[in-house]
Parts: sequence; C-alpha cells; structure tokens
Amino acid sequence: MTILFWILIIACSLGGMFVSRRLQSKFQEYSNTPLHMTGKEVAEKMLKDNGIYDVQIISTAGQLTDHYNPADKTVNLSEVVYNQSNVAAAAVAAHECGHAIQHARSYSMLQLRSALVPMVGFSSKISSMILFAGVMLYFFMHIKWLLMIGVTFFAVTTLFTFVTLPVEFDASKRAMEWLKGARIVNTEQETQAKDALKWAAMTYIVAAMASLANLLYYASFLMGGDD
Repeated sequence: MTILFWILIIACSLGGMFVSRRLQSKFQEYSNTPLHMTGKEVAEKMLKDNGIYDVQIISTAGQLTDHYNPADKTVNLSEVVYNQSNVAAAAVAAHECGHAIQHARSYSMLQLRSALVPMVGFSSKISSMILFAGVMLYFFMHIKWLLMIGVTFFAVTTLFTFVTLPVEFDASKRAMEWLKGARIVNTEQETQAKDALKWAAMTYIVAAMASLANLLYYASFLMGGDD
C-alpha cells in the first residue's frame, strides 16, 4: 500500500511540473496576441462595470504572481500583466477581478477559504514537524497519538486546497463572461483566454491531488496500512 501511495505522490509531482511548464508556455504564447487594453485597464473596467470602486489595482514584482488580497482589497497584477496589452494579460487581470467580485458579492466559498487562512497558516508551519516526529514515534514505539495530531493539522491544509478549487473556477467563469460580454475579446481571443485560464486552474487541481495523496499516505499508518 505504501508503494501505491508513493507512485501517486510521484505522479502528482510530475504532473505538477508538466502543468507548470504548460502554463508558462501558454502564457508566453498568448502574450503574443495583441489586445487594445493593458491588464491594468482591463481590471479597471471590469471593476467599474461591476460597481466596485473600493478595490485598488497594484503592480507587483515577479511573473505569475497575480492575486487578489481580500484583507486590503487589492488586485495585485504582475508587471507583465499590469503593463502589457495582450490576451494573456487580459485573462489574468479579469480572473483576479473575478475574486474581487466574489468578495463584493459575499461568495460563500471565498468566505470559507478566507476563514480557513489563519488555521492553514498555523497548520502548514507545524504539520511537517509533527508528522515527522509522529512517524518516528510510530515506527520505533508504535505510538500513534502524535501522528494523529499531525494528520489532523495536515488535513486542514488539504481541505484548503479543495475549497480553493471552486473559488478559482468561479473567478475564471466570471472573467470569461465579462470579457465576452464587454467585447474585450473576439471569438479567437476568447478561446485563447479560456485555454490560458484552464491551465492556470490545472495547477490548483494538481496541488489538491498532491496534498490528498500525502494526507492518505500518513493516514494509512493510522489505519494499519503501512505493511
């Protein structure tokens, strides 16, 4: 059973590498499709069209570092997205604004994810240490209580990765509906934007599956599956 879990973990790791490279490739490809608006302008218009005026749009360093911060209501766009006028930039900017709209509309799954953030921050810091100590204690003394605590903390992190999925899917859906409805993209550009966001979503799917695989691996010890 342990071998099966390791195969699953390795498969998730390889899948994550493939998806990451594919996403970068798609972003680069669709960055060559020009658009009449920069990512910043797309974000400004999408927020305005949705009646949102209390969200600030910020340029942040790095590549694919784009995110929405509900704590200070900021749409953080990487420099290439913020400044450039292409389909990839528009798709990413609209997606992040999708999160801002979720926040403004009190989207339940975003609220749940935000509520989990403090617990995840704490769990992620200590779960690996507790799991390591718990496994050692189990192997040498067959005592499971510490491992059980570690699995519980890690389960919170795994739950967070799965709660993130509908949040990301919904943000992309809002982005595509607006890009099409506001006539920011034509038919060909719409297809490209959808493809870019699809590969971005795949990174979250792979992360969730990898987290689940790790959780099941450690939980298997508690269920006597370490034979």
